Amino acid sequence: MRIGVLGAGQLGRMLALAGYPLAKSFVFYDMSGNPSAGIGDVVVDPLNNRIEDFLSQVDRVTYEFEHLPVAIAETIAQHKPVHPSPRSLQICQNREAEKTLFGQLGIPTPQWQIADSAESLQQAAEALGCPVVAKSNTEGYDGKGQAVLRSPEEAAAAWEAIGHPRLMVEKFVDFSREISMIAARGQDGHIVIYPMAENVHHDGILRYSVAPAPGLSEATRVEAEKHMRALLNELDYVGVLTLELFATRDGLVANEMAPRVHNSGHWTIEGAHTSQFENHIRAVSGLPLGNAEARGVSCMINIIGQHGDTKRILELPYTHLHLYDKAERPGRKLGHVNILADNYEELVWRVRNCAEFLPGSPEFSCSLTEG
Repeated sequence: MRIGVLGAGQLGRMLALAGYPLAKSFVFYDMSGNPSAGIGDVVVDPLNNRIEDFLSQVDRVTYEFEHLPVAIAETIAQHKPVHPSPRSLQICQNREAEKTLFGQLGIPTPQWQIADSAESLQQAAEALGCPVVAKSNTEGYDGKGQAVLRSPEEAAAAWEAIGHPRLMVEKFVDFSREISMIAARGQDGHIVIYPMAENVHHDGILRYSVAPAPGLSEATRVEAEKHMRALLNELDYVGVLTLELFATRDGLVANEMAPRVHNSGHWTIEGAHTSQFENHIRAVSGLPLGNAEARGVSCMINIIGQHGDTKRILELPYTHLHLYDKAERPGRKLGHVNILADNYEELVWRVRNCAEFLPGSPEFSCSLTEG
C-alpha cells in the first residue's frame, strides 16, 4: 500500500518509520517548498499544480499537520480515501468551530467570545473578565498568534500584535497542569486510548511530556475518555486524534484538539506497546489497532534550537534519541529524547540528568517535583 502524507516534516518522517515494517511505502506532498522528512518520495508543490502527480503515486492519503488548505484535502478526497476526513481538518483549523463542537458534545471549555475588531476585543475582555487569552481564530500554533490581556485597555495593542481579522477570546483558566489524551480509531470504529500525559510548556513550546500522567484519579480518566470517544464517533474519525486539556479544581477543561499524531505522544515510540505512529498507519490502512498500554513510566524531552551533547546523551543507558535531521535554529524542534524508568522517582532523576546535556532546556518541573 502506498500512503500519501500531506506535509513533509518530522511527524511524517516518524509515520513512515513506523509504516515501513508493515510493508507500506510513502509519498509526501510538500506545499512549503522546504521539506524536511528526509525519507520516502517527496512531491514538492508550493503552487499546488502537481496534485494529479501526487495522486497517481498513492492509494490513500493522511496528513501530518493540520495547517494546510482544506480545499486541497477535499479535492484529494474526491479521488482517494483521506483519513482523517477533511471535516476533521476544517474543524481543527477554526477555533470557533472547534469550541462550538465541544459545547455540542458536552465537553467543558473556557468561557469564550469572538472578536473581529480592537473594540470588540476590549468588549469581550470586559465581559469575560481579565485576564483573557486572545488567539487568532485560524492558524497559530506553539504559542504563535496569541496574547494575554491583563486589562481591557490592552486590547488595541493585542489586536495589532496578533494581526488577525478574527480572534477567539477565552477567559483565563486557573489550572494546575496541562494534560493530553491521545487515541486512535480504526475504520471499523474500534478505539484504543493511550494513558494521558502531563505536559510542561516553556515560551509556548512543549518541552516535557510525562506518561502516564501521575496522580490522575479514575474519575478524571473516565471523564477524559468519555470526551474523546464522543469526538471520535461524532467525526467518524479514522486515525490518531489528540485532545489537549487543562486540569482544574472543578475538573477537566478542553483547550483544543489536533487531528494527527502529536508531539505529546512521542513517548509512545518506546513507552507504549504500539506507538501512536504505528496505530495511525494501522488505522488509515484498515488494519487492526495495536495495544496502547504503557510499558512503564516515561518522559519525552523535546530538543529545541540546539542539538546539545548528543554523544553524552547516547551514552546514557536509559535514553532513546530521535533526531529529525534539521539544522539548528532558535525555537526549532530538532528532535526528542524518550526516557523510560521503573518508577517516577527514578524517572525524575534520569530526566534531569539527561537535560543537563541539552542547552536551553528549562528545569524539569511538574507535579512529580512539587512539594
